[in-house]
Amino acid sequence: MEFKNRWQDFEEYVLKMVLSFGVDADFRKVFFNDVRKFEIDVVGYWDCFCLCIDCKLYRSGRSRVSSLRKEAEKHVLRCAEFEKIVGKKCVPVLVTLLDDNICFEFGCLIVPYYKFNCFLNDIEGFVEI
Repeated sequence: MEFKNRWQDFEEYVLKMVLSFGVDADFRKVFFNDVRKFEIDVVGYWDCFCLCIDCKLYRSGRSRVSSLRKEAEKHVLRCAEFEKIVGKKCVPVLVTLLDDNICFEFGCLIVPYYKFNCFLNDIEGFVEI
């Protein structure tokens, strides 16, 4: 899959994958708490939970794994704030362009885009409801 070096194309690809499972979704969801503004790239709404997805189009580089870990930690905090607003369990997920053999970090699932469809097919196996 080619994304023409555009993160927007990558986010739209992930949105289309989520929508293909027949669930409602928000794209580039912006929300606020008392202190600041947040944004989640894609939010998919299942009956009992929300899948909160941050898309990472990182290319090869030495610090990519370290960056993913930092982003996972930030995304977990972002999802905790969103959970307060929607009132249902929010599952943090990073969808990545490259596979770094990291599956779970700080409570955040990390899924390479080429495995994302399989992940969505088995979503209830990954999510403890």
